[in-house]
Amino acid sequence: MIDRRNWQWFRVGDLFPPQKCKCSNATELLEDGDEIAYIGAKKSDNGVMRYVKRVENLVSRGNCIVFIGDGQGSVGYSLYQPVDFIGSTTLIVGYNENLNPYNAGFLVSVLDLERFRYSFGRKYKKEVVANTKIQLPAIKLDNGGYTPDWKYMEDFVKDQIIPQLPKKAQRVWLQKYDTTPQKQEIMKLNTEEWEWFSVENFCEYPYKAKAYNANELTECLSNDPKAILYVTRTDVNNGCKGYIVNDGFEAVERGNAITIGDTTSTIFYQNKDFICGDHMVVLRSKFFNIYTGLFITALLNKERFRYNYGRAFTMDIIAKTRIKLPTTPSGEPDWKFMEDYIKSLPYSKNIEPSKPNEVVDELMEVKKEVIKMRRAMEAQQQTNLVNYGTVNIYEK
Repeated sequence: MIDRRNWQWFRVGDLFPPQKCKCSNATELLEDGDEIAYIGAKKSDNGVMRYVKRVENLVSRGNCIVFIGDGQGSVGYSLYQPVDFIGSTTLIVGYNENLNPYNAGFLVSVLDLERFRYSFGRKYKKEVVANTKIQLPAIKLDNGGYTPDWKYMEDFVKDQIIPQLPKKAQRVWLQKYDTTPQKQEIMKLNTEEWEWFSVENFCEYPYKAKAYNANELTECLSNDPKAILYVTRTDVNNGCKGYIVNDGFEAVERGNAITIGDTTSTIFYQNKDFICGDHMVVLRSKFFNIYTGLFITALLNKERFRYNYGRAFTMDIIAKTRIKLPTTPSGEPDWKFMEDYIKSLPYSKNIEPSKPNEVVDELMEVKKEVIKMRRAMEAQQQTNLVNYGTVNIYEK
């Protein structure tokens, strides 16, 4: 429990004088590249939309708080950006010489408590950010005023938060995370030479996972011996809502699979065993490992814009969806290239390889037969189904 008796109210504009980011039109002003991150109005992925070539007059300095001023779903949230970036003009940025990654984590958590006040129709404008008041741990000054206790915030994150994180996350915070690639060769993507494949050409038919109600589950920390991932339709944390005590669930999904929220089209690769919430579709392939799975997940995410709550990414549409893939001289998907490409990316040395596919047990065989029966029945009922998933998104 945090003792807030000595906390005081501070005006955000006094701590972080707000200024707007500089990129007014990313399509016209930026070119794809790998030199600097372009930050947009979204909370996930720490706001990173893509990587681009550096344009010096559009760059905002790092070690700052970013306030998301606009955008459906993310307006009102805050981010910490440790390094230089190019930001959309929908973002407001603030600097303070006392800021560091640790106290910034504390501050962002406090600032995000203000998020409920804002929406697409009520924007988090520059003057609103400046006049927002937040309560923080404080030190009393000789003149009777107060200043934020920056050291308390830093020590709280170091001593109370970081030790509870998964080991990988701890390594990030302690700056022990390996940024180097597994494969030193620089690999380029030339999609003009790729070919189109339907998902059903290289995957088993998608199936609905058994849904577990969150209210009936017991949460735990990741280091609990019985911990298992609980994957839902959330758009953050790789689709993981949290860790659950595994008291012998009958429908544990094996890792090395892609999970898809059908009403949200949230798509992630799962390396470890997991259970699911409602409306979750599972996609498997004998060609998947953690590298190829991540590659396919990235391409499937390009289809997200087509689907929403009223237009679900159903099993049939997933199976018929066409994506462009690198090919071998014989015209088959080049799985080795996909794996090598992921291995060539920065940070790839931190990827933990999937376990080899095990022999499918009796339960999985039964599940396959059920899926075949369901597919045959649905084919009879949906002979006129319009295939929304075959539009060529790569054509200009």
